[in-house]
Amino acid sequence: MSSWSRQRPKRTLFLLLLLAASAWGVTLSPKDCQVFRSDHGSSISCQPPAEIPGYLPADTVHLAVEFFNLTHLPANLLQGASKLQELHLSSNGLESLSPEFLRPVPQLRVLDLTRNALTGLPPGLFQASATLDTLVLKENQLEVLEVSWLHGLKALGHLDLSGNRLRKLPPGLLANFTLLRTLDLGENQLETLPPDLLRGPLQLERLHLEGNKLQVLGKDLLLPQPDLRYLFLNGNKLARVAAGAFQGLRQLDMLDLSNNSLASVPEGLWASLGQPNWDMRDGFDISGNPWICDQNLSDLYRWLQAQKDKMFSQNDTRCAGPEAVKGQTLLAVAKSQ
Repeated sequence: MSSWSRQRPKRTLFLLLLLAASAWGVTLSPKDCQVFRSDHGSSISCQPPAEIPGYLPADTVHLAVEFFNLTHLPANLLQGASKLQELHLSSNGLESLSPEFLRPVPQLRVLDLTRNALTGLPPGLFQASATLDTLVLKENQLEVLEVSWLHGLKALGHLDLSGNRLRKLPPGLLANFTLLRTLDLGENQLETLPPDLLRGPLQLERLHLEGNKLQVLGKDLLLPQPDLRYLFLNGNKLARVAAGAFQGLRQLDMLDLSNNSLASVPEGLWASLGQPNWDMRDGFDISGNPWICDQNLSDLYRWLQAQKDKMFSQNDTRCAGPEAVKGQTLLAVAKSQ
């Protein structure tokens, strides 16, 4: 008999006592999880040195099992918790998940798997997860993604894949995610993106691509996203941005192009940004690039003059050449034109 099975009656008794003694939240001993009761159901939070419960109340809506040294989860962890809406499993050592793991919780809306050791997901994991809105796989060990891993996610609005080891993405990855509002691919090793990456999402508001190895931003990647408000491209190796790359962005509030390899940008790139009907109200950052401040930046100079009040890191946005203006700020050069 496993240690888990031997201790299950004890854990069950502790949890039942905890529920009986708790109006809002009570911890009976350091080995007990915290249980919070409300009209909406029970919320349970377990961190070491607490012991993971072998039983969950039927009205459990929120469960956090975090900071344990778990390479695998108990197979019956979610049994009987059919009303569960949020599951937080961050900062464990999870290496894999069972394909059946989420089937007992069809009402799940949030799944947080931050800081684990996952290298993949089993196909079929989300077959019973039609209501899942938020999936966080941040800081795992994913090197590849398979389209089949995400099948079944019909309501996904927030997908966080940041801090992994992704070098490329498969075509059609997001084809069925028409409700996606936030996509975070930051801090990976992406060198290119599939041209159809954003053809599926129709309501994207935030796109995080910072901290990758992207060298080129093509003209078509962002075209299907008229509602995009926050775009983070900082910390890449961008040396070229196509002239029409931003032409479909009519509601952009924030643009971060800092710390790339941009020496110049094509004329017309900024035409649709910062217009009177939508003023990029949260600002922009183009600092930390090796700008060559010659006549090829004339269009950028005019745009900066009109938008300078929204410009971050003005003192760090400087010319790398030619020699006559090397070290001067772009704003200073723009004013002298």
